[in-house]
Amino acid sequence: QVQLVESGGGLVQAGGSLRLSCAASGRTFSTYVMGWFRQAPGKEREFVVVISTSGARTYYADSVKGRFTISRDNAKNTVYLQMNSLKPEDTAVYYCVLSPKSWGRYDRASQSGYDYWGQGTQVTVSS
Repeated sequence: QVQLVESGGGLVQAGGSLRLSCAASGRTFSTYVMGWFRQAPGKEREFVVVISTSGARTYYADSVKGRFTISRDNAKNTVYLQMNSLKPEDTAVYYCVLSPKSWGRYDRASQSGYDYWGQGTQVTVSS
């Protein structure tokens, strides 16, 4: 069983930055594709970004491309989401996700591709 624990959320003004972290339990972290989804109030959960097992490949939603950066440290069992130039529309609960599937063998933007989810961390961007 894998557990994912997010941290780093908070309140920030528009144009500011935050870095989210997600620590995973287990000894096989480096074999999992990791990513982030988010859910804004009154909206459906949406894909944000995903990173391959080695970190060499990433895939971003258009809405965050150029502003957000995902990275991972396999030695620390942790994935990060650096969020810059934040906008009020980025306000949401951010969820860390994990997939045991191979990079090219599933729809990376679909919630069904991810077997494990964290509890979420709130990000609020004020205007």
